[in-house]
Amino acid sequence: MASDKVEFTQHTVRKILLGSKEKKGIVNLIVYFAILGGIGFLFLYPVLYMIINSFKSPEDLVDPAINWIPTSLYFGNYVKAYATLDFMNTFKNSLLMSIIPAIIQTIATAVIGYGLARFEFPLKKLWFTLIVATFIIPAQVTLIPRYMMFSKYGMINTPWPNLLPAAVGQGLKSAIFILIFFQFFNSYPKSLDEAAELDGAGKFRVFSTIAVPMAKPAIVVSLLFSFVWYWNETSQSSLFFGSVIKTLPMKLGNFAAAYEQVYNPNDADVYSAINESISLTGTFLSILPLLILYFILQKQFVESVERSGITGE
Repeated sequence: MASDKVEFTQHTVRKILLGSKEKKGIVNLIVYFAILGGIGFLFLYPVLYMIINSFKSPEDLVDPAINWIPTSLYFGNYVKAYATLDFMNTFKNSLLMSIIPAIIQTIATAVIGYGLARFEFPLKKLWFTLIVATFIIPAQVTLIPRYMMFSKYGMINTPWPNLLPAAVGQGLKSAIFILIFFQFFNSYPKSLDEAAELDGAGKFRVFSTIAVPMAKPAIVVSLLFSFVWYWNETSQSSLFFGSVIKTLPMKLGNFAAAYEQVYNPNDADVYSAINESISLTGTFLSILPLLILYFILQKQFVESVERSGITGE
């Protein structure tokens, strides 16, 4: 009787600590939340550090006693960073040079993905392999040939080096989106297309009225990722049109020089000299539109990622 009681107690303790099929144990929960907390800290700490330091005055910045909470909210950093970045103009340029190529790229990759998933044509496997190869080959390898080509046709210092590759499925990381659409269109039955064709619908109508509405999750993923990648891209943009069109990330990359041109700082005046807080404020302003976009579309984005198959399921 006593041995049964001891065995029952050990089983109960083991079940509480390690859990069962129906319920997680305390140890599992501790490990689970510890891992989540560690990953969350790695992602959130830089953002929190940037936001908090953006409100520090020059005195707070050099005071070793002040680490996280400033003595008061100092908005002068935002005024200076806003003027240095020429925020309204560079924001408008960033928006146009991101959303337009993102829309074009989403349309082009959807068409290509649908074609690969639904039609048979000569050298299909070869074309598919070449598409995958464009994802493997670093963009820097083709940067100079593309510059020479665009320069030959007089497209340098125009938006065309961003728009034309996107229109033919060769924009920023287009291969990823082609594969996403290819996988998505392969996942729903061809009988839907065949039924529409029996009713007299052409290929384009089948694509636009059946395939596109069903591919909404993949479209959302493609559009958002394309927008973010075009927004953050600076190397190609600087080379192709950086001398006439300045985006927020491009301006941020030259922040110190731009600040000196705007304010002509005096080293003796701590309020006019550039410091870490002003630089962090400029960085925060450059990513603020992306943060706002994420918080607005967070639910739709997560649902679309799950349904589009981007997780590899």
